[in-house]
Amino acid sequence: MFVDESGFYLLPAVVRTWAPMGETPRLVHYHTKDHISAISGITLSGELYIAMQERAFNAADCVRFLKHLVRQIGGKVLVIWDGSPIHRARVVKDYLCNESKGMVHLEPFPGYAPDLNPDEGIWNYLKYVELKNVCCDTIAELRREMRNAVVRLRRKREIIKACIRQPGFVSN
Repeated sequence: MFVDESGFYLLPAVVRTWAPMGETPRLVHYHTKDHISAISGITLSGELYIAMQERAFNAADCVRFLKHLVRQIGGKVLVIWDGSPIHRARVVKDYLCNESKGMVHLEPFPGYAPDLNPDEGIWNYLKYVELKNVCCDTIAELRREMRNAVVRLRRKREIIKACIRQPGFVSN
Protein backbone atom coordinates (compact mmCIF):
# COMPACT_ATOMS: atom_id res chain seq x y z
CA MET A 1 0.00 0.00 0.00
CA PHE A 2 1.27 3.45 -0.95
CA VAL A 3 0.48 6.19 1.59
CA ASP A 4 0.76 9.98 1.44
CA GLU A 5 -0.75 13.16 2.89
CA SER A 6 -2.01 16.29 1.19
CA GLY A 7 -3.91 19.48 1.91
CA PHE A 8 -7.06 20.82 0.28
CA TYR A 9 -7.80 24.54 0.56
CA LEU A 10 -10.94 26.58 0.02
CA LEU A 11 -9.16 28.23 -2.91
CA PRO A 12 -10.04 26.49 -6.18
CA ALA A 13 -7.61 24.52 -8.32
CA VAL A 14 -8.11 26.61 -11.43
CA VAL A 15 -7.97 24.78 -14.75
CA ARG A 16 -8.87 25.75 -18.29
CA THR A 17 -12.57 25.72 -19.01
CA TRP A 18 -14.93 26.67 -21.80
CA ALA A 19 -17.22 29.69 -21.76
CA PRO A 20 -19.40 31.45 -24.33
CA MET A 21 -17.41 33.79 -26.53
CA GLY A 22 -16.87 37.15 -24.90
CA GLU A 23 -17.93 35.94 -21.42
CA THR A 24 -14.86 35.38 -19.29
CA PRO A 25 -15.62 32.79 -16.60
CA ARG A 26 -15.09 34.06 -13.06
CA LEU A 27 -14.38 32.09 -9.92
CA VAL A 28 -15.32 34.05 -6.82
CA HIS A 29 -13.49 33.03 -3.66
CA TYR A 30 -12.13 34.46 -0.44
CA HIS A 31 -8.46 34.27 0.42
CA THR A 32 -8.08 32.04 3.47
CA LYS A 33 -5.68 29.45 4.78
CA ASP A 34 -8.45 27.19 6.10
CA HIS A 35 -7.94 23.70 4.79
CA ILE A 36 -8.62 20.01 5.16
CA SER A 37 -5.70 17.64 5.52
CA ALA A 38 -6.07 14.18 4.05
CA ILE A 39 -4.08 10.96 4.26
CA SER A 40 -4.71 8.14 1.87
CA GLY A 41 -3.49 4.71 0.96
CA ILE A 42 -3.89 2.90 -2.34
CA THR A 43 -3.43 -0.77 -3.08
CA LEU A 44 -2.24 -2.56 -6.19
CA SER A 45 -5.80 -3.83 -6.72
CA GLY A 46 -7.08 -0.23 -6.95
CA GLU A 47 -8.58 0.23 -3.49
CA LEU A 48 -8.51 3.68 -1.90
CA TYR A 49 -8.50 4.31 1.86
CA ILE A 50 -8.68 7.90 3.06
CA ALA A 51 -9.02 9.92 6.25
CA MET A 52 -9.62 13.67 6.51
CA GLN A 53 -9.37 16.24 9.28
CA GLU A 54 -9.36 20.02 9.68
CA ARG A 55 -5.77 20.31 10.90
CA ALA A 56 -2.39 19.11 9.73
CA PHE A 57 -1.56 15.46 10.35
CA ASN A 58 0.95 14.59 13.05
CA ALA A 59 2.62 11.30 13.99
CA ALA A 60 -0.24 10.22 16.27
CA ASP A 61 -2.70 10.78 13.40
CA CYS A 62 -0.51 8.61 11.16
CA VAL A 63 -0.60 5.82 13.75
CA ARG A 64 -4.38 6.12 13.92
CA PHE A 65 -4.53 5.77 10.13
CA LEU A 66 -2.24 2.71 10.23
CA LYS A 67 -4.55 1.11 12.82
CA HIS A 68 -7.51 1.89 10.58
CA LEU A 69 -5.78 0.19 7.64
CA VAL A 70 -5.07 -2.95 9.67
CA ARG A 71 -8.74 -3.13 10.75
CA GLN A 72 -10.03 -2.56 7.22
CA ILE A 73 -7.65 -4.93 5.44
CA GLY A 74 -7.72 -7.61 8.10
CA GLY A 75 -4.19 -8.82 7.47
CA LYS A 76 -0.58 -7.75 7.24
CA VAL A 77 0.06 -4.40 5.58
CA LEU A 78 3.20 -3.23 3.79
CA VAL A 79 3.15 0.58 3.80
CA ILE A 80 5.43 2.45 1.43
CA TRP A 81 5.58 6.17 2.14
CA ASP A 82 7.89 9.17 2.02
CA GLY A 83 10.47 10.08 4.66
CA SER A 84 8.40 12.82 6.30
CA PRO A 85 9.45 13.60 9.89
CA ILE A 86 6.00 12.55 11.15
CA HIS A 87 6.59 9.11 9.62
CA ARG A 88 9.87 8.71 11.52
CA ALA A 89 8.57 9.98 14.87
CA ARG A 90 8.88 8.06 18.14
CA VAL A 91 5.09 7.49 18.28
CA VAL A 92 5.22 5.59 14.98
CA LYS A 93 8.23 3.55 16.06
CA ASP A 94 6.56 2.69 19.37
CA TYR A 95 3.44 1.55 17.54
CA LEU A 96 5.48 -0.73 15.30
CA CYS A 97 7.45 -2.22 18.20
CA ASN A 98 4.67 -2.58 20.78
CA GLU A 99 1.20 -2.55 19.27
CA SER A 100 1.23 -3.61 15.64
CA LYS A 101 2.18 -7.23 16.46
CA GLY A 102 3.95 -7.51 13.11
CA MET A 103 0.84 -6.54 11.16
CA VAL A 104 2.43 -3.38 9.70
CA HIS A 105 5.76 -3.12 7.93
CA LEU A 106 6.96 0.32 6.81
CA GLU A 107 9.30 1.10 3.92
CA PRO A 108 10.32 4.64 2.92
CA PHE A 109 10.65 6.01 -0.57
CA PRO A 110 14.09 7.41 -1.34
CA GLY A 111 14.34 11.05 -0.27
CA TYR A 112 15.46 12.12 -3.73
CA ALA A 113 12.41 10.74 -5.55
CA PRO A 114 9.06 11.94 -4.16
CA ASP A 115 7.54 11.57 -7.62
CA LEU A 116 7.79 7.78 -7.25
CA ASN A 117 4.83 7.74 -4.85
CA PRO A 118 1.70 6.74 -6.83
CA ASP A 119 -0.46 8.42 -4.21
CA GLU A 120 0.72 11.78 -5.59
CA GLY A 121 -1.27 10.90 -8.73
CA ILE A 122 -4.37 10.42 -6.59
CA TRP A 123 -3.97 13.91 -5.12
CA ASN A 124 -3.47 15.42 -8.59
CA TYR A 125 -6.54 13.63 -9.91
CA LEU A 126 -8.71 14.76 -7.00
CA LYS A 127 -7.51 18.37 -7.17
CA TYR A 128 -7.33 18.92 -10.93
CA VAL A 129 -10.06 16.61 -12.25
CA GLU A 130 -12.68 15.88 -9.60
CA LEU A 131 -12.43 19.23 -7.77
CA LYS A 132 -11.32 21.48 -10.61
CA ASN A 133 -12.69 25.02 -10.39
CA VAL A 134 -14.67 24.14 -7.24
CA CYS A 135 -15.05 27.19 -4.99
CA CYS A 136 -16.12 26.47 -1.42
CA ASP A 137 -17.15 29.09 1.13
CA THR A 138 -16.81 26.88 4.21
CA ILE A 139 -14.81 23.90 5.41
CA ALA A 140 -18.06 21.92 5.68
CA GLU A 141 -18.76 22.55 2.01
CA LEU A 142 -15.20 21.56 1.06
CA ARG A 143 -15.51 18.37 3.13
CA ARG A 144 -18.76 17.49 1.33
CA GLU A 145 -17.20 18.13 -2.08
CA MET A 146 -14.15 16.05 -1.16
CA ARG A 147 -16.27 13.14 0.07
CA ASN A 148 -18.24 13.17 -3.17
CA ALA A 149 -15.01 13.30 -5.19
CA VAL A 150 -13.56 10.35 -3.25
CA VAL A 151 -16.75 8.33 -3.80
CA ARG A 152 -16.49 8.99 -7.54
CA LEU A 153 -12.80 8.07 -7.58
CA ARG A 154 -13.35 4.81 -5.70
CA ARG A 155 -15.62 3.72 -8.54
CA LYS A 156 -12.77 4.36 -11.02
CA ARG A 157 -10.30 1.66 -10.03
CA GLU A 158 -8.56 1.97 -13.38
CA ILE A 159 -7.56 5.54 -12.50
CA ILE A 160 -6.06 4.33 -9.22
CA LYS A 161 -4.25 1.49 -10.99
CA ALA A 162 -2.97 3.96 -13.60
CA CYS A 163 -1.45 6.05 -10.80
CA ILE A 164 0.42 2.93 -9.68
CA ARG A 165 1.53 2.05 -13.22
CA GLN A 166 2.75 5.57 -14.02
CA PRO A 167 5.96 5.40 -11.90
CA GLY A 168 6.52 1.85 -13.22
CA PHE A 169 5.61 -0.31 -10.22
CA VAL A 170 3.48 -2.73 -12.23
CA SER A 171 3.18 -3.43 -15.92
CA ASN A 172 0.03 -3.07 -17.98
